[in-house]
Amino acid sequence: MKIATWNVNGIRAREAQALDWLAREVPDVVCLQEIKAKPEQVPEALGNLGGYWCYWHGAGGYSGVGLHLAKRRFPAEPAFSHPDFDYETRIVQAVAGDTVFASVYVPNGGKDYAAKIRFLTALEGYVAGVHASGRHLVLCGDLNVARTDRDVHPKERKPGVIGQKPEERALIERLCGCGVVDVGRALDPENAELFTWWPPWRNMKARNIGWRIDYIVASTPIAERAERCVVQREVGTSDHGPVVATFAAG
Repeated sequence: MKIATWNVNGIRAREAQALDWLAREVPDVVCLQEIKAKPEQVPEALGNLGGYWCYWHGAGGYSGVGLHLAKRRFPAEPAFSHPDFDYETRIVQAVAGDTVFASVYVPNGGKDYAAKIRFLTALEGYVAGVHASGRHLVLCGDLNVARTDRDVHPKERKPGVIGQKPEERALIERLCGCGVVDVGRALDPENAELFTWWPPWRNMKARNIGWRIDYIVASTPIAERAERCVVQREVGTSDHGPVVATFAAG
């Protein structure tokens, strides 16, 4: 199974890039963030993506997420819904058999840091709740927190800045303590150049001076089947790169 996540920073601006990427990668599960579009504003070619059960969750020019499951892998239409802590169209989930897939876009926190902390706290409870229901979870998206200093280029490390604050990082660690694994870091634990977002100035993306804030997080039994998880820095013009993971059959 191949699972892909990408903060596109505007699906209308990235339509051709997203279509090319999907055609090349052919993921079984696609999670998109920051689509910045209402469902009716999503370009037709993406809005009715052939071969996928598609769900778009957006309110206009800000935030928004998408979640798409391949019909070849999931022949029965999944049930899409939103956890009760969803606001600003930031999370959508789909239940497929014994697994819940979720696409999430955590608030940046720059304008309302307290809201970010509330969302991250609720996300921890959500992970625990999925497991309590007897299901597995694959949670993908932009968590807007660099988990450790290793996840930030030395030139970008700023103690106390939002996205690197101790309390944010502690919440990510608590989330990972709820029976899920940060797949990217588990497969590449020593890589100090593993970033998914780059400041959009001074050629930072080309120079790979960035932060790792986009994740594929999976319940331990699924994460144990992970074979590969890569960041595709060269793809598209978003300030984020896609993250793509492959898993052996369970």
